[in-house]
Parts: sequence; structure tokens; C-alpha cells
Amino acid sequence: MYKATVIIKTRPDILDPQGKAAEQGAKLLGYTNVSKTRIGKYVEFFVNTTNKDEAEKEVKEYAEKLLSNPIMEDFEFNLEEVNEA
Repeated sequence: MYKATVIIKTRPDILDPQGKAAEQGAKLLGYTNVSKTRIGKYVEFFVNTTNKDEAEKEVKEYAEKLLSNPIMEDFEFNLEEVNEA
């Protein structure tokens, strides 16, 4: 079994209103050194297989087809082999 973690980020050339709002809030709180804030998504789940290649393929397809918007977002993922409990 593998634990998958997927990080989804808005592409750099796409406006990130959440990031911009957070950055403006930081400046209002006195954090003047903060810049280029981007807000993304973090998703974790388990893939019930012992084959790493199969797990990678499934995670990639899941992220491409359902978790991310391929027009506006990029993603990266990590797999960690875990023992079943």
C-alpha cells in the first residue's frame, strides 16, 4: 500500500486572488517582507496496491482527471510505501 500526497498549484501565469488577498493581509499585519504568495491545495490518500508503477499511474491519472484543473493548475505528487494496519 502507498500513501500519496498531491500538491496542486495554480500555474504561475494565472492570477491567484487568494494568494493576493493573503499577501495584502500580511502587509496590514506588518509582514512587509512577504511577497509572491500563492495558495494551493494539499491532498493525501492511500492507493491499495503493492506495485509502485501501478500506484504512480493511478495517482497521476486521478490528479489529472479529478483533483486538478489542467487548464489552470499544475500538480506534483509523492508516494510513500506504508505497511497495512
